[in-house]
Amino acid sequence: MSVQSAAADVDVDLRQLFASLARHWLRILVVALAVTGLAFAFASLATPHFKAQTKLLIETRESVFTRPDGTADNDKPILDEEGVASQVEVISSTDILKQVASKLNLSRLPEFDEAANMSALGRLLVIVGLKSDPNEIPPEERVLKKMREKLNVYSVEKSRVIVIEFSSEDPRLAADIPNAIADTYISVQGNAKQESNAAATDWLAPEIADLSKRVKDAEAKVADFRAQSDLLMGGNNSVLPTQQLSELSSELSKVRANRAAAEATADGVRKALQNGGSLDAVPEVLSSDLIQRLRERQVELRTNIADLSTTLLGNHPRIRALKSQLADMDGQIRNEAEKIMKGLMTQAQTAQARENQLVADVNTMKAASARAGEQQVELDALQRDANAQRQLLESYMTRYREASSRNDRNYLPVDARVFSRAVVPSEPYFPKVVPIVGAAFAGSLLLMAIAMLLGELFSGRAMRPATGAQFGRIEQVSMPVARQEPVVAEAIAPEVPPAEQPQAESDVVTAADAPAQESEPARSTLGEVDVDRAAEKLIASGAARAIFVSPEGDEAAASAVLVAREVSDAGLRVLLLDLTASGAASRPMLDSGLFPGITDLLASEAQFSDVIHADLYSDCHVIPVGTADPARAMRAADRLPIIMQSLTTAYDLVVVECGPADAQGIGRLVGEATEVFLSMLEADDEVTQAAVKLIENGYPELTLVTPIGHETPGTPLPGRRSAA
Repeated sequence: MSVQSAAADVDVDLRQLFASLARHWLRILVVALAVTGLAFAFASLATPHFKAQTKLLIETRESVFTRPDGTADNDKPILDEEGVASQVEVISSTDILKQVASKLNLSRLPEFDEAANMSALGRLLVIVGLKSDPNEIPPEERVLKKMREKLNVYSVEKSRVIVIEFSSEDPRLAADIPNAIADTYISVQGNAKQESNAAATDWLAPEIADLSKRVKDAEAKVADFRAQSDLLMGGNNSVLPTQQLSELSSELSKVRANRAAAEATADGVRKALQNGGSLDAVPEVLSSDLIQRLRERQVELRTNIADLSTTLLGNHPRIRALKSQLADMDGQIRNEAEKIMKGLMTQAQTAQARENQLVADVNTMKAASARAGEQQVELDALQRDANAQRQLLESYMTRYREASSRNDRNYLPVDARVFSRAVVPSEPYFPKVVPIVGAAFAGSLLLMAIAMLLGELFSGRAMRPATGAQFGRIEQVSMPVARQEPVVAEAIAPEVPPAEQPQAESDVVTAADAPAQESEPARSTLGEVDVDRAAEKLIASGAARAIFVSPEGDEAAASAVLVAREVSDAGLRVLLLDLTASGAASRPMLDSGLFPGITDLLASEAQFSDVIHADLYSDCHVIPVGTADPARAMRAADRLPIIMQSLTTAYDLVVVECGPADAQGIGRLVGEATEVFLSMLEADDEVTQAAVKLIENGYPELTLVTPIGHETPGTPLPGRRSAA
């Protein structure tokens, strides 16, 4: 089981923890006031710094009257977010800062060049090599370095506003530098536009000259080709053969229509004459003036016949004459219709001849139009090339005139303007005395409180056993005076004259023997306590460490094991640390001496979790001697106090079996709330001398303990040795 798992049975006593703040309030307040005083002194003696801002707006400066022709997206932002960020880098560029530094002569100011007025302390640090010599860096670079430290250029989010912020010890300089940077930026942008405009003008001039020559050559090729190909332009911007072919085609269509109409009409008249049908259904017959007059005369004769038939008979001469005239009229009409038919036939034949002639002409014009089309395609290509060259020339000439006019009039608007110039600040931004002092006071109070709380936690004073790990309260047992060892009493009592020594010794022995004979007759007269009372004493006193010294060797080491088990059975977290050479204390608890232990921990070959083991017969934990080289482990004996402090933080009681050690040997193990015990089997001279030496060397509260008479499974107890 590890130290961490053992420490999990501990709860933090919040009342005890925060009560430490009340106990140490004076120390916390004194430290806080001291830190506050230092902060006030720093704020009062620190050099004030002033800060000012200049703001730029990125926008187009062209007006509607000066904007070049052909620009379409005039209302859109001229720069996106990346473009504004690029302008921020341009403003903080080295070239602009160099111009500003030269313009304001910043190299003469100690604020920007520490080599200009170096203090004696600074020169001394340079001489001893604790500080680099600023003279090794060129003055211009020193000034630029300081300017960059004091300069802050940034763009306002979701806008095209750029802020130039500068801090300086001189308030006027804090305002002049950002204004100078803004003016220099606008000047640099204007010069860049002027250079770009001049470069465009220089490039356009030879291009225009070259294009003029190419346009002239292209138009000359068009004219020459047109003259050689004899392409005459007709109406509708088409060549003459094509136009003539179109006209002939139209005329041919008309002739064919007239011929077809004449043939159809003649055929209709022929059929009417052959079949004896009425000629009134033929439009061409009805449209003849002669036939119309004959028809009128015929109608008149029929009218006369009808009138005379009312009074005269059919054989009357007049009626017969009128009928004869009517028959002649029908013959004349048929003769006239035959003439019309013949005329239509003649017209159809004429149209056929005209059609044949037009067909021959159309075929001729088709060939001519095809040749003219091929020539027209080549002519159009030449014409397009000439037009393209001319359009490009006109575009270049327009741009050249605009660029030349801007150069001549020096009109090159920059796409940025200063809308807020920096003013001389009246108050410094650093140091702010009240915030610094307040922050120092509050921070020091907080840090001191945290330090006190951590110290209380790490010391274990704010820890208490967790719920379920409580042990019953054990009343403190007062030790009877009769059990005091006479030799120990003699060592701590004042010196008695020789004449009175027998009587004093007799009194001590008598006082020690009387109670002992009543309760435990087998006890020796050295005043030792048994294991149970030793455990009760440790529990009642709240001891954190119990140091056991066994001058009689390994046999007496059983006292430490028995006491550790008794305290563990009472509910406390107990660890036994075996520092004997043979492992006499830990071997009965683990049944083996091959476990890693304290020597491995001192030799850095193991960790706490590797060397802490559980007792086989109780809830006690044990750290055995270990398997590492003892000589190597003893070279790290100075780590024992640290190890003991860690163990006492994790456990309620740490029992250390030291074997036959002296007062100097246990010095590294003693700390706050430590009880020292002397293990004994028999009250012989060896035990007495060891007790006297411990008392004389600073351990007057020494307690003698014996394991005789106490039995615990797994712990072999030696029998009493006979007095020699």
